[in-house]
Amino acid sequence: MTTTIEPVTTRNPMRVALVLVLGMIMATLDQTIVNVAVNKLSMEFHAGLSTIQWVATGYSLALGAVVPTSAWLVGRFGAKRLYLAAITAFVIGSVLAGLSWNIESLIAFRLIQGASGGLLMPVGMTILLRAAGPDRLGQLMSTLGLAILVGPLLGPVIGGYLIDEVSWRWMFFINLPLGVLVLVLAARVVPGDAPEPPKALDVRGLLLMSPGLALVIYGVTAAGESAGFLTPAVLVPLLAGAGLIAAFVRHSLTTPVPLLDLRVLGNRTTGTSAVLLGVFAAGYFGSMLLLPLYFQVVRGESALVAGALGIPFALASGATMQVAGRLIDRIPPGRYLPASITVALTGFVLFVVPLDADTPYWALCLTMVLMGAGGGGTLMPVMTTATRSLSREQQPVGSTVLNMISTTSMAIGTAVASVMLGALLPVTGGLQALHAMTTEQRADLAPALAEAFGQTYLIAPVMIALALIPALLLPRTRIGSSGAKN
Repeated sequence: MTTTIEPVTTRNPMRVALVLVLGMIMATLDQTIVNVAVNKLSMEFHAGLSTIQWVATGYSLALGAVVPTSAWLVGRFGAKRLYLAAITAFVIGSVLAGLSWNIESLIAFRLIQGASGGLLMPVGMTILLRAAGPDRLGQLMSTLGLAILVGPLLGPVIGGYLIDEVSWRWMFFINLPLGVLVLVLAARVVPGDAPEPPKALDVRGLLLMSPGLALVIYGVTAAGESAGFLTPAVLVPLLAGAGLIAAFVRHSLTTPVPLLDLRVLGNRTTGTSAVLLGVFAAGYFGSMLLLPLYFQVVRGESALVAGALGIPFALASGATMQVAGRLIDRIPPGRYLPASITVALTGFVLFVVPLDADTPYWALCLTMVLMGAGGGGTLMPVMTTATRSLSREQQPVGSTVLNMISTTSMAIGTAVASVMLGALLPVTGGLQALHAMTTEQRADLAPALAEAFGQTYLIAPVMIALALIPALLLPRTRIGSSGAKN
């Protein structure tokens, strides 16, 4: 019996994009809620920052580990079926996370969320690339950016309310009704596709890459706990992880069908964009763990207020992303991206310089508008620039590589920020010791706490400034479809 698959060109690509956005909102909602919940989870499970950060970092690691398998999985099962399965697994992982009984079980269930959530973006982008023509790619990619507006905008506020008034468990249970809605809509709107003849999965590459990344990040975390990099507990995982990653890179460049085809980075524009994305994402996303913690730990705000104070950041990011997707269709990346990165850099510098225990909230919110606008104006345009410079056949592979770089950088940035903050906190015992203090004791310590946050925040502007270097090397003429310069 032959099954007829409706061509994707008969579907409205904007409808497809909006359904994909809804699924991505679910993932970004969950991720931003967790950032607001770090302080509460530390209290609930009596765990330090170096342990609690694995709730976020473990998610990102699992997400990054599964991204390279997405192309093989799409070929084996078809994009639509894989997308529906990923949504289902994400919902199951969310319910299990909400039922966690200790920090170890929570981290384990977050890995399930990350592994399933890691498929949503690359598979969604594959679906969209098939449904859209190259001339509308920037516009539709900016539509996907709605997820980065709505999730971070609503997530911290909804999460803060649930954490303060109901239970931290409901920040995961909330994904159940949303996931069911996404499943129903995706089943109706996302075009069907036939699985391709299966290719051999690069198991060796998978076994090199995933443990390598995990060991590197574990080594960074252990360095914070050991207050240095020169102990065996730190050096062994760091060196072993670096060795595995180096072996993975060599393997990927010499294997005919690798897990992650790094050869697409040989395209000058794609490779330069990848460097820019990695550096920028490490600083930008790494700082997101710090913002709600600053408001809760230094200023004594509730989770709800801390989430609400992040609204200017999220609103500026999402709104700018909608405009940026159209601008990158018209302005050469070598001219546009340095400008957008400069906006982000200006915002972070103006945020860090006056940061103390009583900086006016209105001043912080104004700088957060610049931070968010610069981030929203950079992230999707970099992805669009990198994939547009590739041939249509290479674009799915290129998007997978870029998503892998983004998620890995996010995990590393988050781990480094948490380790640095933990080392700089002016108390023995970190967050756990702060939770045991009275309100008056914490108020007396507020100036020193603010200084620790300010020093940690310096990571972001330094990394974002470094991102200007590859941005200035991008083409200063417009890139058309399939890498053609206009």
